[in-house]
Amino acid sequence: MTRSRRAFLRDSAGLAAVTIVPRHVLGRGYRAPSDTVNVASIGVGGMGHNDVHGIAAAGGTIVAMCDVDDEAAADSYREFPQARRYKDYRELIDRERGIDAVTVTTPDHNHTAATLLALQAGKHCRTQKPLTRTIAEARAVRAAAQARPRLVTQMGNQGHAGDGVRLMREWFEGGLIGTVKEVHFWTNRPIWPQGLDRPVQAYNPRPTLDWNLWLGPAPERPYAPDYCPFRWRGWWDFGTGALGDMACHIMDAAYWILDLGYPSHIEAETTPLYPETAPKASRIRFDFPAKGSRPALTVVWNDGGLVPPRPAEWPATEAWPYSDDGGQLWIGDGGKMTSGVYAENPRLLDAAKMAQVTAHPLPIRYPRIPGGVYAEFLNAITTGGHAGSDFRDHATGLTEMVLLGCLAQRAGTPLNVDPASGNIVTSLPADWITPTYRQGWSY
Repeated sequence: MTRSRRAFLRDSAGLAAVTIVPRHVLGRGYRAPSDTVNVASIGVGGMGHNDVHGIAAAGGTIVAMCDVDDEAAADSYREFPQARRYKDYRELIDRERGIDAVTVTTPDHNHTAATLLALQAGKHCRTQKPLTRTIAEARAVRAAAQARPRLVTQMGNQGHAGDGVRLMREWFEGGLIGTVKEVHFWTNRPIWPQGLDRPVQAYNPRPTLDWNLWLGPAPERPYAPDYCPFRWRGWWDFGTGALGDMACHIMDAAYWILDLGYPSHIEAETTPLYPETAPKASRIRFDFPAKGSRPALTVVWNDGGLVPPRPAEWPATEAWPYSDDGGQLWIGDGGKMTSGVYAENPRLLDAAKMAQVTAHPLPIRYPRIPGGVYAEFLNAITTGGHAGSDFRDHATGLTEMVLLGCLAQRAGTPLNVDPASGNIVTSLPADWITPTYRQGWSY
């Protein structure tokens, strides 16, 4: 374990002098114990405000911020007045050569361009979920991260750094629910408009918003309050709907624990489809073939207020589902378990088994992460480690799996996939998979 500078000084109090080794002596890529992690944050309103606070609370130093809307960013700017300010993240990354890391908390359509610029500049990078808006972008980010193995990367699906997902894996590997046959997920999203046509009325953006920079690589269109703030998630040009927003949280445990990989077949039932927006509600079935020692299984996604059937083992005195905002239900041939959106509060539905494992916990096989997801990111940078939901493997694979569901949802037709490569067999419009960026933006 790496000792802190404070501990080193305390333990060396009897020495006449203490020397802190400078970074250049340690060599390129290594950090002196006295160093801090200097972070630039792209997108600092809304969820970006939370990410700025999370990084700062975990010990990072916010040295620069970027946001296209001064009003949305006002709280972050006020709370971190020392941070240099930008509106264009291309300018920030070009000028802030001395930063160590970048956080990206923009709408989905800007994730890839900003993330790739950070990686190409040699910066550690944390990007919100879903990591990208399209499959081609996910593969570009994976390739960029794999080409730079010393960079720490992390997607913002915080449950992957939590205790719950590790406990669920220990229960599963301990045989407490047997062989998993089905996993069901649900969410209360969308909590923004979906299932609508493009607005035709002309609007002017508020003076603090740079609409051109907000669009970034997305196709040109006039501003409308139907897009921002916040409502962009339901539009395919900007977001990935309720599935893309929440599945990187809710499906994460199953993707990791069951080594899901790519499905072979996906079918989506939805409310009426609109060409530019995700549907108001959907139920999506993913069929995963056998993989290694794992047999074939089915995964079912529910959004827009749909939920899986109430399990027979669920107590009659408790409402179903137990969590209004979303959750997951695992069905094995030896039992069932549930948990929340972020794999929090896992629970075995067999009351006797639950009492037994509570009284006599299984051995810890997957070490817990002290301090949570932001501490994991910063600690990996300072120690030369890595984050669990990194771009080289986990985050990009999980994102691709989720985006395949979005494509089935959007197409309104069953989707066939090569589970070995993730390549789509069903014919789909090319720009759904590989987007065309506006001039001045690239991936």
